[in-house]
Amino acid sequence: MKYLDMAIEMGARNAVKFNIEDIVFDPRVALKCIFGCSDYGRNHTCPYQKSPLSMKEYKEIFSNYSWGIIIGCADKAESQKISFEIERACFLDGYHFAFSLSDCGLCKTCSKVTGEACRVPLKARPAFHAIGIDVFKTVQKFNLPLYVAQDREAELNWYSAVFVE
Repeated sequence: MKYLDMAIEMGARNAVKFNIEDIVFDPRVALKCIFGCSDYGRNHTCPYQKSPLSMKEYKEIFSNYSWGIIIGCADKAESQKISFEIERACFLDGYHFAFSLSDCGLCKTCSKVTGEACRVPLKARPAFHAIGIDVFKTVQKFNLPLYVAQDREAELNWYSAVFVE
C-alpha cells in the first residue's frame, strides 16, 4: 500500500494498516493523562484543557473512519512528521477527512509553557491517548513493540496514526 511504503521510506520502523474495529477506546486513558503525565496541561495539544468534546464525542467522531495506518518510530518528532506528511498525501489523494494523531513533538518546548500561541497550529495534532485510545491494547493487536520504559535510558517506541476514510 502506498501510504505504508511512504512511512517506511520516510524512516518509520513499522507501518500497518488498521480497520476502525482494531482501535481500542477506553475512557480510563484520561485518568493516566490527568494524574500521571508530567506534560498534562502544558501543551497546546492536550485536549483535556481546552476541548469542548468529551471522550464519548471523540470516539463517535473517530468511529466514522473505516481504516487508517499506524506508524511506529524511535523518535516522537519523527513520528509526527511522518504521520502529518501521510495525512497530507491522503488529503491530496481525495481523502479530505484524513487526520493524524501523534504526540506533538514539533517544538523542543511547547509555546504554551510561556503563554504564547502555538507556533505550528496547522501541523499540531493530539496524541492517540489524548482522545481516549488505549495505545498499548491497540498496537498489541498488530504485535508491534510497546512496553513501559523501566528507566530513562530505555529505547522508546512512538506511535502515531492516520485515520483515512
